[in-house]
Amino acid sequence: MNSKKKSQLRIHSVLIIKRFLTKNNTLTSILSHAIIVCIFLSTSYVQGQQPVRARDLGIPFDGKPGPFNAITDVKGVEVGHATIIRGDGALTVGKGPVRTGVTAILPRGNRSLDDPCFAGWSSLNGNGEMTGTTWIEESGFAEGPILITNTHSVGIVRDAVISWRASQGSADASGYWWSLPIVAETWDGFLNDINGFHVQEKHAHDAIRNAKGGPVEEGNVGGGTGMVCHSFKGGIGTASRVVTIKKQDYTLGVLVQANYGSRKNLSIAGVPVGKEISENMPQDNSKQKDEGDGSIIVVIATDAPLLAHQMKRLARRVPMGVGKVGGYAHDGSGDIFIAFSTANPNVAFSDKAVHVEMLPNRMISPLFEATVQAVEEAIINTLVAAETMVGINNNKVWALPHDRVKKIMKKYNRLEK
Repeated sequence: MNSKKKSQLRIHSVLIIKRFLTKNNTLTSILSHAIIVCIFLSTSYVQGQQPVRARDLGIPFDGKPGPFNAITDVKGVEVGHATIIRGDGALTVGKGPVRTGVTAILPRGNRSLDDPCFAGWSSLNGNGEMTGTTWIEESGFAEGPILITNTHSVGIVRDAVISWRASQGSADASGYWWSLPIVAETWDGFLNDINGFHVQEKHAHDAIRNAKGGPVEEGNVGGGTGMVCHSFKGGIGTASRVVTIKKQDYTLGVLVQANYGSRKNLSIAGVPVGKEISENMPQDNSKQKDEGDGSIIVVIATDAPLLAHQMKRLARRVPMGVGKVGGYAHDGSGDIFIAFSTANPNVAFSDKAVHVEMLPNRMISPLFEATVQAVEEAIINTLVAAETMVGINNNKVWALPHDRVKKIMKKYNRLEK
């Protein structure tokens, strides 16, 4: 059912109620208003309204996306979230308000423990953390899930990945009970009681258990719950690209946790949106945040047969996508990126020589371009999906205003019809 028919259904339902309650008293009036609200909510719920994404606003992007335009377009990749939102008002450390969570990416779904992927990582500005990168650099593989949370919860989430792995009932495929989990972070202390340590072991376990393929929830979810991006509400975003190399299609997907950037630098499809929208700056009652500081974590997945050194090359292309949106890697920013390939399964723990497939370096430039395109769109998807949020001390961050963006894009002749 389209939006016009939904509106007609709601109006028709409201008229019926009003006719039925023509001779109303005060109590009946209150009840009628309550019923009307329920109808508006229920018709939206029943029809399963799809979340708005950047392309729905007419924002133009280069490249061909996959079916979900998400990292899960890469076969086998799954994403899960655990979101923690509770409390309002003044900050009481240890009690809240709480605006945080955990996001998990499983490169090979439930096979992620026993079948590592070729991987590489890179950093633009290193004021941040991603555990496990020393072993990625040494081994060329990413083992197990990749989790993202807030800065002060990296330790407990890392330990939770180990406890989850041990709970699976067996050692890894190498025969050893050991693990160096990959856990990254961005800082959500503008909206969240970050020193209250509200992320617990169960939240990391829930994020892993909740992981699935298909559409990925974006915005104020998981590790991105309390994040701020270009002085609008930030969080989780994703996008994908399908590229053809020598008549063979390959998919590349990206997931970002965006918590960086100043308003004046925000650019959408080449349009200076940040300079056009000067109002609704974050309401800072704590006087604690320098605009522009923050971080961005980017996870890249592809089914293209690339080896570890080539995955590192993909990760090094991420900054160009961030730069297209207006990121400048401020001193306080932690910009850390990881890339993995789901091709070449069952090679990491083999007990004999293995044969691997690899695209020659001279053939992978389309994947570089796809990386830049998908990173750009994933960040904009974050901004479009995220909703206005009030956090500690009534600090407030407004959502990117969709109608304003459309008008601005039209002003610069950049609105797709």
